[in-house]
Amino acid sequence: MDIRPLTGGVGAEIIGADIRDGSLFDAIHTAFAQHSVIVLRAQDVGPDEHLAFAQRFGAININRFFRPVDGHPEIAMVLKEKDQKEAIGEGWHTDHSYDQIPAMGSILHALETPPFGGDTLFVSMGAAYEALSPTMRSFLDGLWAVHSSRHVFGTSTQDSEAAQSGRLSNAQAATQDARHPVIIKHPLSGRRGIYVNPVFTTHIEGLSADESAAILAMLYDHCQQPEFQCRIRWQTGDMTIWDNRATWHKAVNDYHGFRRLMHRVTVEGVALSAE
Repeated sequence: MDIRPLTGGVGAEIIGADIRDGSLFDAIHTAFAQHSVIVLRAQDVGPDEHLAFAQRFGAININRFFRPVDGHPEIAMVLKEKDQKEAIGEGWHTDHSYDQIPAMGSILHALETPPFGGDTLFVSMGAAYEALSPTMRSFLDGLWAVHSSRHVFGTSTQDSEAAQSGRLSNAQAATQDARHPVIIKHPLSGRRGIYVNPVFTTHIEGLSADESAAILAMLYDHCQQPEFQCRIRWQTGDMTIWDNRATWHKAVNDYHGFRRLMHRVTVEGVALSAE
């Protein structure tokens, strides 16, 4: 098994591993803790094996809004047909930040990939935090932000292509609101990182609407610097695991006219704290 960093700041690819081999899990988990995003190349496995691998990380979160895979309610289907225009997850986000106890991470398996495009980008929120000035870090420490699912998956989104096509559903269940520290201490690594994101975060508590919008806009612009990013170029069979407490991600929608099919399993996490 060969572990190769993708960039100097975040991400690694693993060559020669088989997720069915339990003896490799400790090394895979160590790489996950160190790199926050790992892509295991060439995993020729089915849904049951995908799910069994995910369960080694922890309990499974059953997604409320994605269409499930037939016979496997724990596995969400992430699909874009060749005639569809919208990809799910095009904006920078952190999965499940709207939950009181956000998901640890997601494990995405590529079943059908386009001949080009369809990459996924990731940002290290630890690296982004460490690049802030000491004064800004001190200002953000102790602040709390509110996150919500309502404006993303709720009834106001029912005219979207994803909802109309049935890729997303169950809008009436989008009632989640949660508050988390703006700066968290990562529960696995202990590294401090930024925990707000452009899709699900609505505002910072204790600031006026204008102040909150300005601080969030500054953070979002700061976090998108290429020095904090890595890019996964998918091949059919690849399986990528990312840590939702340590990263943002977004789907690149640049493969119009081609089909892309992924299966995603999400692993439950723990409550987040600043200390």
